Amino acid sequence: MLAQSPQAKAEDLLVLDTGGTAAGATAAVAQALKGAARIIIGPLYAGESRAAARAAGAVPVLSLSNDEELIGSGAFLLGITATQSVTAVLGYARSRGVRRLAVLGGSSRWAQQGSAAAARMNDTAGLNIRQLPENTGPANLISALRKAGGGELPDALLVTEGGDALRAIARATATSGLQLLGTQQSLELRAEDISGTWLSGPDPAALSELADRYRSGGASNPGIIAALANDAMTIVEALRNGGVVDRSALFASQGFQGITGPIRFAADGSAIREMPVLVAGANGYIRTDRISAQ
Repeated sequence: MLAQSPQAKAEDLLVLDTGGTAAGATAAVAQALKGAARIIIGPLYAGESRAAARAAGAVPVLSLSNDEELIGSGAFLLGITATQSVTAVLGYARSRGVRRLAVLGGSSRWAQQGSAAAARMNDTAGLNIRQLPENTGPANLISALRKAGGGELPDALLVTEGGDALRAIARATATSGLQLLGTQQSLELRAEDISGTWLSGPDPAALSELADRYRSGGASNPGIIAALANDAMTIVEALRNGGVVDRSALFASQGFQGITGPIRFAADGSAIREMPVLVAGANGYIRTDRISAQ
């Protein structure tokens, strides 16, 4: 966790260890406030972030978590959420003519929040969305899709779980003509393994530029957490340049430009960000249209 006062230089950042617990986050915030911190970056996980927000009071906490259960907790939720990712890719799919959509979820919190986001879009602008049973696997996928669609395959299938789940589904649907959709959590996969899939996530060019900066400094390639931390510092710098570093300034801003895309904050502390949609293929993840998501 990082803390900074309005007048502090970048090298004067206070780095605090939460110990990975809510109690540790509370203690770290108390130490930061003793140092006159006016904004706190982190923690990474929801339980720590919730405790940090309670302890910080009026001092804003820019949490790097992606857990939507933090919305309304007092923390500013900077992490890319499942709802943001799903909303972006479904908005793009709808613009490309997708009307009948099946959703395959999973057991992770991300997958469950993503499936819930898709369900909220059912019957929106002509989208007809059906949820598949969670135990649907590659072997019985096509039959489950036909059953959900009254004997017909849908236009597209959204897989809200990432990693191996999406890769296995891509293999099972490779010759079906079905358009596959994924979320930001699947960008860890080799693009050629899920070729043709539409996903939403940070702009690859922006991530590449960040990676170049890391490598030039002798560090290894950064991940999404490093990108979010970079964006948090960009926000802090913008607030300092504006002369006010507090909650009201975060709410009042028309937006901040970061590695993970343009972002502004809603009244409940959730992020409203614009995310590109990417197409997976032999040349990696290629950016297409930009879709606004919350």
